[in-house]
Amino acid sequence: MNQAKPFEIPKEALLESWKRIKQNKGTYGVDEVSIQDFEKNLKKNLYKIWNRMSSGSYIPPAVRQVGIPKKDGTTRPLGIPTVGDRIAQDVVKSLLEMKVEHIFHPDSYGYRPGKSPHQALDTARRRCWQDDWVLDVDIKGLFDNLDHGLLMRAVCRHTQSRWERLYIERWLKAPVQLEDGTLKPRDKGTPQGGVISPLLSNLFLHYAFDEWMRRLCPSIPFERFADDIVIHCKSQKQALMLKGKLAERLAKCHLELHPEKTKIVYCKDGDRQEPHQETQFDFLGYTFRLRQVKNQKTGRIFCSFTPAVSKAATKKMCAYARSLHLRRQSRRELGEIADFINPVTRGWINYYGKYYKSALRPAFKHLDKHLARWATQKYKSLRQRPKRARLWLARIAKKNPTLFAHWKIVYPTAYGLQTIRAV
Repeated sequence: MNQAKPFEIPKEALLESWKRIKQNKGTYGVDEVSIQDFEKNLKKNLYKIWNRMSSGSYIPPAVRQVGIPKKDGTTRPLGIPTVGDRIAQDVVKSLLEMKVEHIFHPDSYGYRPGKSPHQALDTARRRCWQDDWVLDVDIKGLFDNLDHGLLMRAVCRHTQSRWERLYIERWLKAPVQLEDGTLKPRDKGTPQGGVISPLLSNLFLHYAFDEWMRRLCPSIPFERFADDIVIHCKSQKQALMLKGKLAERLAKCHLELHPEKTKIVYCKDGDRQEPHQETQFDFLGYTFRLRQVKNQKTGRIFCSFTPAVSKAATKKMCAYARSLHLRRQSRRELGEIADFINPVTRGWINYYGKYYKSALRPAFKHLDKHLARWATQKYKSLRQRPKRARLWLARIAKKNPTLFAHWKIVYPTAYGLQTIRAV
C-alpha cells in the first residue's frame, strides 16, 4: 500500500467506471465539461480523480439541477453531476452494489443487475389475475426526502470501508446549483440523476418497505421498481388496513404516501363484476385495466385485467412526433427519415409492445399523420391535399411494409396480423 495515500483505490476501477459512463452518455454538469471534452485529456483527468479520492481530499462539485416536465404540468428536479463526479460515484457504487445486492428482496426490480421492468410487469399481471385488489403506492418525492441519517446507518451496516462511507456522505451533502446559478445546500435527499442515487434509494427502501413487508405481511405479495410499488391484496378491507399501516411506517422513515396518487384498485375482469370507483392503475408506463383479449390457442375472445401502454406514454410518443418538425424536412428522402425514426420506434415497440401491442396504434397513426404532412411539402402533387398524402403513404406501406418499424402496428394486415381492440 502507498504510505502517502490513506485509501487504497485501484486505478483500474476508475478506467472501468469511465467506460460505463461514456457508454451511458449524458450531458455536462456545473463545470460544462462534456464527455468528449473529458476524453481529450483522459489519462490526466482520471489520475486527478484517483489522486484526490485516494488521499481523502476529493470534494464532490455541486450538482446541476434542471427541471423535467411531468404529466401533471409540474416539473421534476433532475440532478446532473459532472462527468468526473459520475466516474467517482460509479467506482463506489460498483463496490457497494456487490455488498448489498444479495440482501435485496426478489420482488425489488428497479436498477438491479439481472432485473428488468418487464419482469416486474409479468409478475404484476399474473398476480392481478390471482388477487382481486391492488394497493397502488406512490411515495411522495422519494429522492428529494431521503433521510441522510437513516440512509448512512444502512450504508454503514453493509460496508466497513472508510472511504466509501466518506464519499457517500459527501455526495449526499453536495449542494445543488439551480438554473439561475445559485447554490442550494441539501440536508436530505439524493439527486435524481446521480449514478449512485438509485442504489442508495433501493437500500433505503429495502429497510423502510421491503423488510417491513416481510416481517409484517409475509403472505402479501408486491412488486417494487424504485419508488413505484404495487401490492396485491385479497380484499378491500385488507388493502385499507395495509394502506394505513404503510402510511405510519413511512412517516417513521420521514416519508409519506402521495395522497392523490396512492389508491386502492379493484382488478375487474370477466369474472369480477363488483362496482368500484377505481378499476385501473399505471405501472412502469403501462395501464392495467379490463380489456378484451384473444386466446391464441382456441381463438376465444374474453375479458381480462391486463396491461397496455398508458395514456401518459402515448402522449410522450405523440409529442416526439411533433418535435421532429417533419414539414421542415422536405429536403430529406423518406428512407432518410426512416433511418433516424426507426431506432426510436423500435425501442417503443420492444418496451410498450410486449403486452397488447395494438394499443400503440394511436401514437403510430399520429406519427404517420406527420409523415403525410411531410409529403405535402415534399411533392407538389400532394400540396394542400392531406387526404391524398395519407393514401400515398398507405400505398408505400403496402408495397414496402418494413420501411418504417412502426408500420407493422399501423398496417397489421400487410404482415398478416390481426388485432383486438380494448373494451
